[in-house]
Amino acid sequence: MLRPGQPTPWFTTPSPVNPEFAFGSLGGRFMLMVFLPEPGEAREVVLGHLRANSGLFDDDKVYAFAVARDEPTIATATNTRALRWFFDPDGKVSRLYHALSDQGPNPHFVLIDPSMRIYAVSPIDGAEAMMRVVAQLPSPDDHARTPLHAPVLIVPRIFEPDICRQLMTFYEEHGGRPSGVMREINGQVQPVMDHTKRRRDAMVEDEGLRALLRQRLQTRLLPEIAKAFQFQVTRVERYLVACYDSNGGGFFQPHRDNTTRATAHRQFACSINLNAEGHEGGDLRFPEFGSRTYRPPSGGAVVFSCSLMHEATPVTSGKRYCFLPFFYNEPAAQLRERYLAEEAAAKVAASAEPAVQPA
Repeated sequence: MLRPGQPTPWFTTPSPVNPEFAFGSLGGRFMLMVFLPEPGEAREVVLGHLRANSGLFDDDKVYAFAVARDEPTIATATNTRALRWFFDPDGKVSRLYHALSDQGPNPHFVLIDPSMRIYAVSPIDGAEAMMRVVAQLPSPDDHARTPLHAPVLIVPRIFEPDICRQLMTFYEEHGGRPSGVMREINGQVQPVMDHTKRRRDAMVEDEGLRALLRQRLQTRLLPEIAKAFQFQVTRVERYLVACYDSNGGGFFQPHRDNTTRATAHRQFACSINLNAEGHEGGDLRFPEFGSRTYRPPSGGAVVFSCSLMHEATPVTSGKRYCFLPFFYNEPAAQLRERYLAEEAAAKVAASAEPAVQPA
C-alpha cells in the first residue's frame, strides 16, 4: 500500500494533450490523483465533489488528475484548469498505485507533494474529507515546514575572466544554432524543437580550446565533485557554449536530463556562467525544492544530478552565456556505447529492408 513519505511511482501514459505524457515531468506543486470508480453513480459522486471544489485546483498550487481506464471516458475527456486526465487503458498506472489488482479495482485518492512524494491517501468514499485536506494545504514552498535547498554544488572560480571572454567571443564569431530536446517517439529517440526551450548553442570543436577547458575542469571542479558527491568523473559529454537571449525570452522549462535511452548515461549536469552580471533572469530553479533560484558567479559552476527536475528561468534583459557539459563515469559510458551500437544496428537493418513497391 502507498503510505505518506514514500516516493510516487513514475510512469508514461497517454493524456488528452500528449500520447506519451511523462509523469516525471511534473513537480513543484501538489497533485491530487483520483483513481475513479467504474462508470456509474459512485463515479458521478466523486466527479461532483471535484466540480464543487474546482476553485481549489489551478496551475500554481494544486493539479487534479483523474485516471480513466474505460474507452468511452478516454474518447471524450478533455483537460480543464480544474481537472486534467491520465488515460490508463491497460491498467498499468492503476496497478502501480494499487488501484487495480487481480481482485478488481480499488478506487482511491492519492495526494502528492511538490517533491513528488506521497502526502496523503484516502479511499474513494472519503472525497469530502480529502477536499478539506486540499483546502488546507500550505504553499508549495512551505510544504516541508522548513526551507528546502536543492542538493546542488556551487563552485566559484572554475574559469578565469579571460576564458569566459574567449568562450563568449567564440559564440559570437561562430553563431549559435537553435537548440532542441530529446524525445522518445514510437520507441525511437529523436531531437525535436518544441515550446519548452528557447536557446541557441555553439559546439566547441577546436581541440586546443577543448584541452584548456578540460584542464580547468579536471583541476578545479572534478575534485570538488568527488568531495561533495563521492563520485569520480571520467567522461565529459559535449563542450557547448549556450546563449539565452532576452530578445525572444530565452528559457528552458522544467525538465530532467536523463529520461531517454540516448541520455540515460548522463549522471551530473553542470552550468558554468560566463557573464553572471550581464543579464536579468536566466537563473536555475529546482521546482521540487521550492521557488528559490541559483546563480553561480561568472566563471563559477553549479553541478547537480541529472535526475533532478530543473529549469532556466526566462532571461528578461541582456544575454546569458554559459558552458554546459555533462559528466559521467565508465559504467555509464558502457551504457551509452550499448545504446549507440543498438541504434547503429537498427539503422543497418532498416536500410537492408526491401523498399515497398507500389501496387
